[in-house]
Amino acid sequence: MMYFQSPELVISGIGILSAIGQGKEAFWNALIKGNHAFDILKREGRNNGSTFLGAEIPDFDLPERVSRRNSRDLSLTGQAALKTLDEIFQDAKLDEIDSRRLGIIIGGSNLQQRQLALTFAKYQDRSAYIRPQYALSFMDTDLCGLCTEEFSIKGMAYTLGGASASGQLAILHAAQAVQTGQVDYCIALGALMDLSFFELQAFRSIGAMGSDRFQDNPGRASRPFDLYRDGFIYGENCGAVVVESMKSAIARKTNIYARVAGGAIAMDANRNPNPSKEGELRAISQALQHARFSPKAIDYINPHGTGSKIGDEIELAAIQESNLSDAAINATKSITGHGLSAAGTVEVIATLLQMKESTLHPTRNLEHPLTPLFWAHEQPVYHNIKRALCLSFGFGGTNTALCLENY
Repeated sequence: MMYFQSPELVISGIGILSAIGQGKEAFWNALIKGNHAFDILKREGRNNGSTFLGAEIPDFDLPERVSRRNSRDLSLTGQAALKTLDEIFQDAKLDEIDSRRLGIIIGGSNLQQRQLALTFAKYQDRSAYIRPQYALSFMDTDLCGLCTEEFSIKGMAYTLGGASASGQLAILHAAQAVQTGQVDYCIALGALMDLSFFELQAFRSIGAMGSDRFQDNPGRASRPFDLYRDGFIYGENCGAVVVESMKSAIARKTNIYARVAGGAIAMDANRNPNPSKEGELRAISQALQHARFSPKAIDYINPHGTGSKIGDEIELAAIQESNLSDAAINATKSITGHGLSAAGTVEVIATLLQMKESTLHPTRNLEHPLTPLFWAHEQPVYHNIKRALCLSFGFGGTNTALCLENY
């Protein structure tokens, strides 16, 4: 349970890298048009002759500020983090602050699986020649070292894992870090989880990832909350937000996207991947309680909504039993795909942009909704969002909920 009332906290910066757009303007333009990038996955170490569907980020350039030494042999996860941070530093004017009072929390664990698989394949018959740098780079904490060095972040830094809830979990921890005075500004970065063939195959085998049913028409494959869904569709994403006090953001004359009103983390006490309505209900109830919002005050929900056969039904039941049926709702993953560790952060960014533009992005492939809620279907919908609820759940029984209020 997390209570963010004094000092009041706000989100003052956004950074986003996605298969549908690089940077917040391109991301928003694609989101509002429902443009997708789904296709058969092609990256080395991921394809392996398979026909797995997903969305991969086109090639991009590293920021000019990145040192030549660190730019060598960077993983895709590292490249995406640096590109995303470059945008957020500009958006929130972070080069102007005391770097000793700036922290970063990176949401995600086991982030560079494809890079590890490629390394194992390259050196399996000549292990004596493996690069010494591997002693650092295989650890998630190397991402902290990379980001703090390149952007001179001298406050706190750590990674945390909550499976697909990691990105939103990072935001909740960033807010807590600012509220408790550990730092004055804190970046929450939902890191790109770079899956290899092995993880994709395991997700398929466990029944979590969608099938090849739409191989000839990949744009139809990601269908959260639709009757004919059959699992999530992977999407490469990386997103970051900055949390600071409202007083600080006003004094610095920087952006104020929304107030961070409250949030909650609730566990199911369950190692398995199956979701729990009881855990989701507790997370929602506690987040509303700590934001001091009644259910009727919420006018928009950004759900977890992956396309899971079981998870989507349970989430909708939790929303209805929480008396939230009157709120508008759409499904960001229908456009972006499931970014796993990055998903919670990317979907908060989608919420903030919709709040700013007073428009809901469409939900792709919602042809037969499981429940007749206030859906944004195939077209954008004008909607003035005052108070939003973002939901994010992860394997291992992690449930998170975050309340945002329009400033």
